[in-house]
Amino acid sequence: MNNTWKIYMLTLISFFVGTSQFGIVGMLDKIADSVGVSVPTAGQLVTVFALGNAIGTPFVMVATAKMSQRKQLLLALSIILLGIISTLVLPGFGLLMASRVLLGVGTGVFVVTAYAIAAKLAAPGKQGGAMANVAMGFSSSLVFGVPIGRVIAESYDWKMIFWIIGILSLIAVFVVVRTIPEMEGEGVISLSNRFAILKNPLLAVTLCVTFFVFIGFSIVDTYITPYLTAIMPTAKHEISVILFAMGIASVIGSKFGGLLADRIGTFRTLISSLIIQVLALGLLSLGSGWIIVTVMLLMVWVVACWMFGPTQNFNLVSLVPEASGIVLSLNSSFVQLGFAAGAGIGGIAVGSISIMAITWISALSVVCAAVLFIFTRSFSQAGQLIDR
Repeated sequence: MNNTWKIYMLTLISFFVGTSQFGIVGMLDKIADSVGVSVPTAGQLVTVFALGNAIGTPFVMVATAKMSQRKQLLLALSIILLGIISTLVLPGFGLLMASRVLLGVGTGVFVVTAYAIAAKLAAPGKQGGAMANVAMGFSSSLVFGVPIGRVIAESYDWKMIFWIIGILSLIAVFVVVRTIPEMEGEGVISLSNRFAILKNPLLAVTLCVTFFVFIGFSIVDTYITPYLTAIMPTAKHEISVILFAMGIASVIGSKFGGLLADRIGTFRTLISSLIIQVLALGLLSLGSGWIIVTVMLLMVWVVACWMFGPTQNFNLVSLVPEASGIVLSLNSSFVQLGFAAGAGIGGIAVGSISIMAITWISALSVVCAAVLFIFTRSFSQAGQLIDR
């Protein structure tokens, strides 16, 4: 197998590894019914996965820094397998939460290591494209994983998707052993050195923008299935189609964000994304009573959200180009922390107020992000935030 196919193989594994994170969003109500908890309580499965990913991954990467990267990849797949087995066989909601933590750590370690291996396997000058392929595999799990999870949960049991991921993960272990060569690790970079970069106040505030944006995203995304069920009580079978359409919208948003950044600049693209998110969420909060209008607003919101992601990565790298790897890793942790906080806040809102409250609470979080982002613009010196 040549290196190009090895990179595609890592992309494929990234897809079903990512599905272990996003798949449950489409079947949260089914999980809640099966383990005897409320939907808001079940939503905390998203919180603990994201916390495991954001907090556990850096510690595991530091602890295994002297390992070869192939061994790190196999360790990640082993942790994922352990998490899946725990999900399938252990009883009770508490143990299911623990299983999600394991899956979060394993997924985080896999994605970080797969990026590094893909870059080493790529031909000179094509490292960025190789890493983008791995990222595409992971992001595609959001496009297809959520609706696939919903369809499988409707047709079979919600655990079926984890049987499938588990079998594929086991196959992936043997494929990695046979195809990925031994590669030296990146060396030991202490946690203190990784976080020292946060002493840059502009960078720290910009990462907080990421945090608030993904709080807003997670509040709605985690509870999107019960939200759609609430506004479409007689059209449950159409929910899978809507989830798939929202996934497609995320791809469109990612592509459109890059094109727009090239045309109007990073700052204008990011602030446009935030404004559109607030407007779409505000209109959703008002409620039109027209299902088609609600679905269209959700699509606009998703496009705007995913305009933000890749453009923010470019914005952060432009701030500290000499430490791009550490910056992107920190941004990933802030994304996951946003997922965790958003799922928690959304659960509180759904349990104590109403499922319909998630849109305006999400809008408030994005407003906070916009205020912080405007502050970074005024705080930075002319040209410090790239605006081409």
